[in-house]
Amino acid sequence: MTRAGMIWVAVSTGLILLVLLIIFILQNQDRVTVHYLGVTGELSLGMALFIAAVAGGILVAVAGAARILQLRRQSRHLPGDPPAVPGPGTTGKPGPAPVP
Repeated sequence: MTRAGMIWVAVSTGLILLVLLIIFILQNQDRVTVHYLGVTGELSLGMALFIAAVAGGILVAVAGAARILQLRRQSRHLPGDPPAVPGPGTTGKPGPAPVP
């Protein structure tokens, strides 16, 4: 599949999910009282569940990003790897490219 084809599939899938989400919110219009950290508010059930899902997704994204950064930092500093400092008598410049 081409890159343009993959983008088309992703956009189409996203649009279908958005339509399903709109239907869900419209079908759950009952008003509910929500309490959060001492703040009380009233909004539709569908919107309250949508906000909770987005907040959960943000928490997962933050945790995933923190783990990715941790693994990148760890892979750069593996024990047993020699330091990337040129030794004595070297110029620090790369040598000629290998001939295939």
